[in-house]
This record gives sequence, C-alpha cells and structure tokens, in this order.
Amino acid sequence: MSAPCLLPSALCRLPSALCSLPFAFVALCSLPFAFLQAAPQPAAAKAVFDGGRAYEHLRQVVNFGPRPAGSPALEKTREYIIGQLKTMGVTVAQQPFDANTPIGKIHMVNLIATIPGARAERIAITGHYDTKLFREFRFVGANDAGSSTAFLIEMARALKARRNAFTAEVIFFDGEEATLRDWGGTDHTYGSEYYVANAKKTGTLAGLKAMILVDMIGERSPRFMKEARSTRWLTDEIWAAAQKLGYGSVFVNDATPIEDDHVPFLDAGVPSTDIIDLDYPAWHTADDTLDKTSARSLEIVGNVVLAALPQIEGRLGK
Repeated sequence: MSAPCLLPSALCRLPSALCSLPFAFVALCSLPFAFLQAAPQPAAAKAVFDGGRAYEHLRQVVNFGPRPAGSPALEKTREYIIGQLKTMGVTVAQQPFDANTPIGKIHMVNLIATIPGARAERIAITGHYDTKLFREFRFVGANDAGSSTAFLIEMARALKARRNAFTAEVIFFDGEEATLRDWGGTDHTYGSEYYVANAKKTGTLAGLKAMILVDMIGERSPRFMKEARSTRWLTDEIWAAAQKLGYGSVFVNDATPIEDDHVPFLDAGVPSTDIIDLDYPAWHTADDTLDKTSARSLEIVGNVVLAALPQIEGRLGK
C-alpha cells in the first residue's frame, strides 16, 4: 500500500516502481513541500582571518633577518610576499622608485595587491615591510615590521574569499623607516609618500575612498590607542567593531598623535586611520624578536578590521 504523495504534481509523475520503495521514501513523500524547499544550501565562502597562517608568514619573514630598504634580505621578503599572493590567485603589482635619502639614493619597491570588488573605487589596507637600519646590533623587527607584513599577506587571503563592496588594495610600503637614527624632516615614509604622489599624477587618487594602516600589531599584549590625527569616523567604526567583538581592553578610547604612513594620505584628503601600539619595550632594539609576538594579536586585529568593513563600505557607498 502506498501513501498519497504530497509533492507537486510534476514530481508525483514518477515511475510507478518508486511507489514500492521502502517506508523511508514514502515518509519523505509525505513531508510538506515548504520543508523541502527550506533544506540548507551550501554556504558561501566566508572571510576568516587565520592568526596561525599569519604567524607562519611572520616566522618566515623574520628568518630573512634584518630587512632595511634596499637590502638583499628585503628583496627576498618581497619575493616571498609576491609568491604567497600569486599562490592565492591575488594580482600583485610592483611600484618601484628611487628615494633620495640622507645616506644616498636607495631603490625601493611598494607592492600593491588588488582584490576586485563590486565597485571600482578602492579601500586600501596597508602597512610597511621594511625594517629600520641599525649597524650596531642585529635588528630582525618581528613586530616592526614583520607583524604588518604577515598581517597583510593573510588579510589578502581573507579578502579574496569575501564579497567586497569596494575593490580592496592591500599595499606593502617600502621605506617607512628613517635611514638615520632619529625620525625627522622628510627621512621617513618614502613608500607612502611616493604612492600618494604617483596617484595624484595618474589621477587614481580620487578613486581611493579610505585607507587603513596597521603597524606594530603583533605584540603579545597589545593596547591600541586611537591615533589623534586620524579620520574620526573611520577610527570610530573600527573601535566600535572591536567593542562588539569583546576587544574593548585591546582597542581603548585613549588617544595619542603618531606620525606614520597614513599622514601622506590624510594630507591628500583621503580618510585614513592608523592601528598601532607604539608602547612596546622592544621597539627598535635587538629584542624585537619572534618570541615577543603572538598569533592571537594578529588575529584580533584581523577580526576587527573584517568586522568593521561592512560599516565602512556602507558609509562610503551612500
């Protein structure tokens, strides 16, 4: 005896042999059609920042040793970054230039990875990948700037899996560090200065709607204060996302002014913000080594940036 089939008539016109199938099939036929329509579908890819992956990139980068602008070790780092991005299927362009520094002309190269979005206008997530030049000790710069280098590689992978409302640019700046002992004058931020000047020259700066800078984000116990000169609304969106994720003790409401790679963008009228923890005892010392950093810190910042992007895109899309 067969039960009446409650599926639509088109599905009920099945071969009569099916009516003799075991009770399990018969029971299925008696389920309401709405239930069958509601069966779960394969989930779309979700953007997830993996701190473990980022930390492995950090380990690899630190193994190249000191990486000041123009050094063979920075060239190896560049090759590593390009190789990783290409493996992900992310398009990356080199932006070479020669910088006139107090210690002479140095050939530098910015790296610009592009992840297409629904709109051609761009949101840039940036950081520097060079380390400061020290001759008196070996400086491997695990946090400064290994952490930003590793973060950006993993962020590119996460953005590749995301439905981006705006095209994403992941930019690795060369020459952020001063060539002399002290930061001063124009002896710093060579890569970001060049990017902005070139974008003005080529007319592409107008398409850049926001810039998020990360720097020194890998410390084991980070505490990020709001950078005082940064664009207020953009900073607030990121800090609000951190609060929602439960990272209020990491992203605090205190403010401090810091000069960094975001300044040329601010001066050019691009909404920009800087995520940085400059209160780091090992900063610019031989102690800035891998053991002072953690995968968790990288993942916290990655989670916060990804969580803030929908609100940032929504504001920019109005």
